[in-house]
Amino acid sequence: MIIRLAEVSDAEEIFDIEEECFSIPWSMDSIVNELENPGHKLYFVVEENKQLLAYAGVWLVADEGQITNVAVRTCARREGYGAMLVRKLVKECFKRGVAEIFLEVRVSNVAAMSLYRRLGFTVKGLRKHYYQEPVEDAYIMSLIKEDVQ
Repeated sequence: MIIRLAEVSDAEEIFDIEEECFSIPWSMDSIVNELENPGHKLYFVVEENKQLLAYAGVWLVADEGQITNVAVRTCARREGYGAMLVRKLVKECFKRGVAEIFLEVRVSNVAAMSLYRRLGFTVKGLRKHYYQEPVEDAYIMSLIKEDVQ
């Protein structure tokens, strides 16, 4: 198993993971655009036996990071891949001068919130009706660099 930067050639497998994990997945065009124009973006994948099992990404804006997606194939859940990817994103963000990292998570996604809390994220607010299909609120969570040991 390796964690590496995502490449444009990974777009199709990332799209497959999106469709498996999210009720409204990103389009193939959006994924390709993210990977072709890295600029202030970072995407990592977990690869095992030449298959992508998970991916995660972050946008870097000034001194803030915004985690866009963390997605793990159903067959690979509860193996620690999500935690590994988020740790990698956090490490890279802080290495690049980010002071605070944000993300949104469905209020019903107890497993994801538990993971984020274990990694030091705290709830900062609520976005009403943030998600669609089904409509649901999102917690805004953040991790501040100075709070990380």
